[in-house]
Amino acid sequence: MKYLIGSVSALALSLLASSAYAQCDDGEMVIKFSHVVAASGHPKGDAATMLADRINDEMNGTACMEVYPNSTLYDDDKVMEALLLGDVQLAAPSLSKFEAYTKKYRLFDLPFLFSSLDAVNSFINSEDGKGMLTIMEDEGYTGMGYWMSGLKQFSANKPLEVPSDASGLKFRVQTSDVAVAMIEAMDASAQKLAFSEVYSALQTGVVDGQENSWCNIYTQKFFEVQDGITNTNHQLLSYLLVTSTEWLEGLDEEVRNQFVSIVEDVTKQANDDVAQKEETCRQNIVDANGEIRELTEEQRSQWLETMKPVWEQFEDDIGADLIKAAEGSNS
Repeated sequence: MKYLIGSVSALALSLLASSAYAQCDDGEMVIKFSHVVAASGHPKGDAATMLADRINDEMNGTACMEVYPNSTLYDDDKVMEALLLGDVQLAAPSLSKFEAYTKKYRLFDLPFLFSSLDAVNSFINSEDGKGMLTIMEDEGYTGMGYWMSGLKQFSANKPLEVPSDASGLKFRVQTSDVAVAMIEAMDASAQKLAFSEVYSALQTGVVDGQENSWCNIYTQKFFEVQDGITNTNHQLLSYLLVTSTEWLEGLDEEVRNQFVSIVEDVTKQANDDVAQKEETCRQNIVDANGEIRELTEEQRSQWLETMKPVWEQFEDDIGADLIKAAEGSNS
C-alpha cells in the first residue's frame, strides 16, 4: 500500500500509516501529502491520487508517496507548520490560507476578477503567475504549482439572486480578508471556519450560507442543507501545491528534477480536467434534486457593482500592475 485514501479514525490512521511505511521498499524516501478534500471525485483529491500513482510508478525504488485526504492527518491551518517540521512533504491549501506569509495571493480572491477557467490558466502560466510561486521562499516554502478547483458559487438557506438578498445572513468563508470584505459588501456577516466544519455549521444554523466550487458543494453535500445554489462564478478557488524549500533543495539533483517534472505534468493534466469535473459535479447536484439558480444580466450587473470596491480596498496589498496583468488574461 503506497498511499492512503479514505477517511479514517485517528487510531485506524495510525495503524494504516504503519502499514504504509512497511510497504515502502527499504531505502525509499517517503513523501507524505496531506490535504482536506475527498480522495476522489474532487479535482484536488483526484490530482493528489494521480501524482501518487506517477511517483510510485516512475520513482519506484527511490521514493514512495502516501496521500492523506479529508483532513485525516492535518487540516490546512496546521499543515504549514508540519511542512517546516518535516512531518509532511506536500500540501495543497487554498491560496487564501497564505495571508500570514504574503498578501500578494489576495489577487486570486478578488471577486469577479477572472471570467473563466481558461483566463485563470492563461494567467498562472504567464511570467507574472509563475513568478508568484517563489514569493514565500524567505518563509521556508516553495510553490510547485497552482491546482485549480473551479470558480465559486454562493449558497444560502434562502434564495440569493441579488447581493441585497444576503443582508443580515452569516456566511462561512476561508481565512481570507478579501472574502470577509466581499461578504461585508453584501451587508452580511463573515465567519471563518475550517473546511471540515462547514457541513455541520450549515446544518445547525451556525452559518446561513457559504461559497465554494461545484465539486466542493457536491462532494461535501453542502447542497443538502441549503435552499439552493446561485451560479455566480464570482471567485476562483485554487490551491497552491506547496513544499518546504529546505526539503526540496535537499534532494539530490537528479531526484529533484524527476520529482519536479512529474509534478509539472500532473499539474497541467489536472488543471486541464477541472472544467469537465466541475460540470459533472454541477450535474450531480441537479440529479440529486439540488436547486441551482441562474442570474439574469441585470442581476449579474448588481453583483459586479457591489463587489468592485473590494478591488480598490486591496490594491495596495496586491499591486495595481499585478491586478492589471490578471485582468488582461480575460481577453
